Amino acid sequence: MNIEWDKLGFKFLPARSNIRFSYENGEWNDGKLHTSNEINLSIAANCMHYGQAAFEGLKAFCCKDGKVRIFRPRENARRLNSTIDYLMMPHFPEDRFVEAVKEVVKDNIDYVPPYGTGGSLYIRPVIVGTTPQIGISAATEYQLIIMVMPVGSYYKGGIKPVKAMIHDEVDRAAPRGTGHIKVAGNYAASLYPTSLAKKAGCAVMLFLDSKTHEFIEEFGSSNFFAITQDGKYVTPESASILPSITNKSLIQIAEDLDIKVECRAVSKTELETFAEVGACGTAVIITPISEIIHHDKVYKYDQENIGPVSKKLYDRMTGIQYGRIADEHNWMMEL
Repeated sequence: MNIEWDKLGFKFLPARSNIRFSYENGEWNDGKLHTSNEINLSIAANCMHYGQAAFEGLKAFCCKDGKVRIFRPRENARRLNSTIDYLMMPHFPEDRFVEAVKEVVKDNIDYVPPYGTGGSLYIRPVIVGTTPQIGISAATEYQLIIMVMPVGSYYKGGIKPVKAMIHDEVDRAAPRGTGHIKVAGNYAASLYPTSLAKKAGCAVMLFLDSKTHEFIEEFGSSNFFAITQDGKYVTPESASILPSITNKSLIQIAEDLDIKVECRAVSKTELETFAEVGACGTAVIITPISEIIHHDKVYKYDQENIGPVSKKLYDRMTGIQYGRIADEHNWMMEL
């Protein structure tokens, strides 16, 4: 293994192993570590025809004291099971999920980027229906695979704000659809809208609610938050938004810092009133938004830097994850 830690990006890089569980005859097996990065699937596998596939994303960090810790894996276990239940997949025990994550991280411990590099070990659990079938129904056989890979910091040259856009002709999720779960199809549906944003010179698409197009929902792969002129942390509340573990953590951190939090419907008309806007998610924690384009309107924020409140939240989150700040909420699980 010869990894240049300072050159890592956010992309697939094979590690030593992944852990796999199979569901057959009504039960999950005990799981096993595999060194291969390939899987065998029938050409009629349910996941390829009817989209019975879901995933999660979390990270492990090498902390200041030299120990490796995983950020809130139990939250991912709960969210995965929420998706699993909706997709008619078999429930995977929460404790087994946590132990499986710990096992695969331990087996790939030397792939965790060293403290001070800004990197982390990205953990990607994915569950797919593998039953060969052409009739539309839930599979009876499944695979849960937890893969890991070292990733670098998104902000090697410092945090830089990006542009976003709103396009009224595309929606992320239906009001009573699958927006609230981490099903693979949601991300397939975001590819075309994201391409439209990039053609317009923007990094991300910001989606409005699909029923009225009056309220802000979320970005293509991240939750939306804003800081008001009087310093409140505001984030949309909607049944079709994925409950972000990062956003949930930032909300708690904001409260710890005596920042008032409002989880509520957020009108698009409020965009012109916000002091800061950001996208938040596992991969980047916070991506500051420099401007949002909607038709002939352009809502501008800081063009060069992350806003002061967002920076305070970002620094505290990363401080907890890397062990520079006390973990008062016991979010970091030691191996």
